[in-house]
Order: sequence, then C-alpha cells, then structure tokens
Amino acid sequence: MADLGRVIELWRYPVSSLGGESVPSLPIGHGGADGDRIYGLVDAASGEIASPDRNPKWHGAPHIRGRLGADRRLEVAMPGGGWLPAPDPATDRALSGYLGFGVAIRPFEAGLPAGYDGPLSTPRYDKAAVHLLTTASLARLKALYPEGNPDRRRFRPTMLVDVPPVDGSFPETEWIGRRLAIGGLELTIVEPCRRCGFTIIAQQDVESDAGILRSLVRHNRHNLGVYCRVDRPGRVEVGDAMRFL
Repeated sequence: MADLGRVIELWRYPVSSLGGESVPSLPIGHGGADGDRIYGLVDAASGEIASPDRNPKWHGAPHIRGRLGADRRLEVAMPGGGWLPAPDPATDRALSGYLGFGVAIRPFEAGLPAGYDGPLSTPRYDKAAVHLLTTASLARLKALYPEGNPDRRRFRPTMLVDVPPVDGSFPETEWIGRRLAIGGLELTIVEPCRRCGFTIIAQQDVESDAGILRSLVRHNRHNLGVYCRVDRPGRVEVGDAMRFL
C-alpha cells in the first residue's frame, strides 16, 4: 500500500503540562512513548497537579521546558535560563519564584527514578499511548482561520506526520478504526483528540489565541489529531514512512 506520509517530528513531554522535547527517534511501547509524562508539577502546599487549561495560576507552566538527559535524569529550563536538575529542592525554589507560588516537581509512580524516595504526583488523567497529528490538519485549520497560528506545539503531539493537504478535510479524524504502520510500530487509531483550553494559552514563543479552539469547535467538533493504541511496540525515527495496514 502507498505511503500516506512521513514523520517529520517526534515529541515527548517528560513533565506533564510543561513544554516537551523534540527527539530524532523514539521507542514506543504499549504504554506510550519512552520517557513521556513521567513527572508532574504540583502545588507544594496542596499537592494539586498543574492544570493550565483550567486554572490561570498555572499559565506559566507551558513556558517551562523539560528534557531527559543521556542518563534519563530530568532537567527543566525556564525562559531565558539554563537547564536545571529535577527533582531538586533548589530547582523547585527557582520554579516557585518564576510561577509566583510554591511548586515542586514529583515523579509519577510509573516513572520513579532510581534512588528517589520522596513524595509522588498523581496524574490528572490516563494519557493516550500515542497522539498523532498531520500537517494536513494543521493546514486545514490555517485555511479556516488564516489570521491564527496553528503551531503544532499547541497540540502536543507524539508525532507530526507530513501528509499532503486534503481539501475540506482534517484527514486523520476520518481514519478512526484504521491500522497504521510507522517504522517498526503498529497502531490502531481509536478516537479523535478533543481539544481543551490548553491549545489557546501562550507557551514558549507561541501567543495566546482563543480563535484556535473556536475554529475547532465550529469546524471539527472540538477535535484535532487522533489518539492511537499500540498494537506492536517499536522504535520510530524522523523520516519513517506511514502507511495503512
């Protein structure tokens, strides 16, 4: 079967609600991408996990970036600053100063680092194994809302696949139930990705824009991109072809 497109970006988000890291290759298992959403940012006083889509006090969180080093140790960086180790009390103090209230980075149980014996975070929701987004859908959103900036970082995909535009269509939304092969990975598309307020808040160098979500509500039932189940784990590389099975 002919190729549908090629992977042009792969992303993981070591800390939920923080900016992620673009990587050249990514092992993906039944539970999702390796190193994805294994930490949470919490209110140090209440234990509340960051929720930028619901609470304005967390709107600074997406401006903070997270990455995993070669030793799989977490590092975070605030705008204009260097990389800091985490979890770490000094880093928590720096993050607290940036956000304006006491916060801490804590691992989820599934991502517990070696030697860590501190408190844990509780995830807000069960994360999808793979979130796939195509350039065709971003192009469709731009055509519907030309004054907006549908930067792919607003939507936090696991993988961005370059697919030729389909006139009048968000193509992957129409692929529910189809099976895909990408590199050594096999997936089933299980549901559209319903968008929330996270897509409209500012993050890194992407401006706030409520029109992004309004356009998706009006033209694609709140949705952009799709969630996928992993049928066969594998490693995906930038440049890998995607095809239907």
